Amino acid sequence: MPKQVLTTSEAARLLGVSVRTAQLLIENGPLKSWKTPGGHRRVYLADVMAYMAQHPRSSESGSALALLVASPARTPLFDGLLDSVGECQVLTCADVYHAAFTVGVRAPAVVVVDTHDDRETRRAFLNRMSSHPELGATRFIEVVAARDSAAPQGQERMLVTTPDELPGALRALFTPSSSQPDPVFATDDSASFPLAANELQRLSALQRTGLLGTDPEPAFDRLTWLASRHLRMPVSLMTLLSATHQHFKSRVGLDLTETPRSWAMCNRTILQRHVYTVPDLTESPLFATNPAVAGAPYFRFYAGAPVFDPDGFALGSICVMDYRPHELDAEQSQTLLTLASIASDEVRRRVAPRMPRAAR
Repeated sequence: MPKQVLTTSEAARLLGVSVRTAQLLIENGPLKSWKTPGGHRRVYLADVMAYMAQHPRSSESGSALALLVASPARTPLFDGLLDSVGECQVLTCADVYHAAFTVGVRAPAVVVVDTHDDRETRRAFLNRMSSHPELGATRFIEVVAARDSAAPQGQERMLVTTPDELPGALRALFTPSSSQPDPVFATDDSASFPLAANELQRLSALQRTGLLGTDPEPAFDRLTWLASRHLRMPVSLMTLLSATHQHFKSRVGLDLTETPRSWAMCNRTILQRHVYTVPDLTESPLFATNPAVAGAPYFRFYAGAPVFDPDGFALGSICVMDYRPHELDAEQSQTLLTLASIASDEVRRRVAPRMPRAAR
């Protein structure tokens, strides 16, 4: 059978890296390639698969998903602890069967199992998943009420922690071990906005979606229209945050197509999992001097919810803005969160899986 041929972009998507990184792998020799008569590089799928087998993806570059197995009674505890961990998206499963299915759909960077309830079943799940050959890049955390002699010790891919220690443990796992940045991206060290520890990986994930620099699309325009209409806001946006700019993939009530990233209130939104609200921007020390608040168009209210890619990286937000101070009630907040979830689903639908996986 003829060998399947990939473009550089297709190889990058399969490898889970930026196109520029794939170009470096191809041009510097680790991946064998050739040029077409038109001067375009091509590689064989078999060679890419062989490279991936020799260089397993690490969790710090390939995923920002954290899967939490916890009972409904304990879930609020973990929600409160993990809401400030901006490096990952946390998916919660109430039992090991749901968790096994979720892992099979897309391997997370880390699996967190609370053994406060049903200890034997959940510890058996941990042991089975941590030895699964297709989860070689996934780390595992057992959460215990107190360190006990029965907890697994000394396993390279498994940590044991208490609930209060969990946020720090997760941040450590999502902090890249290497200080060498992806050559495509550079961040501004003098930036006036916060960045997650895995910001370079988030930027690479954004580039892989292919959404930057594309025209408006009905699938996203419907969501911003609904946000503006149902929340009664004059401005509604779907934002994408690149290294230097805030891009508006969809917009209602605003003529601008982008702003400097330093203007983006969504910088705070992408560091948490719920709706981020600023009732009066002029009274906020974070935003009172923002050019879009202190000057035209003189925004006074902001609320946004994060939009995620399939691997849990926050790409931007669905947000609404007003020219007067405002507050959202519980139903309005849920509406905004739901619209952002639909936008995330649309992003996931168009981003092809890198590799099929199964957790058996």
